[in-house]
Amino acid sequence: MNTVTLELANRDQVSRRFLAAFAGNRQGSFISFETPELLFKTLTAKRWELLQAMTGAGPMSIREAARRLQRDVKAVHGDVQALLVAGLLEKNEAGQILFPYDAVHVDFMLKEAA
Repeated sequence: MNTVTLELANRDQVSRRFLAAFAGNRQGSFISFETPELLFKTLTAKRWELLQAMTGAGPMSIREAARRLQRDVKAVHGDVQALLVAGLLEKNEAGQILFPYDAVHVDFMLKEAA
């Protein structure tokens, strides 16, 4: 199964994983956010619905994604752009959008403020 892990991580944590990968240690697929606020700003409820509709569906047009979600094409287009920038969606040669993962794992912990 091709799973992406969404996590909260600072630059040092991301750099350590990068160096481990560069040394040949498989790390898996990660998308890191510096703060919970950034994660939740990027992954709104509507964007989660979009990812859910695209999981396992293969490449599709933005118009098709909007049809499946019964949403306005322009609104879905904005969500697609945000998810492309975040690295969760990709575009193929034909300009279709693709969610290239079978699953999403979210990994973060809420701790007492320091």
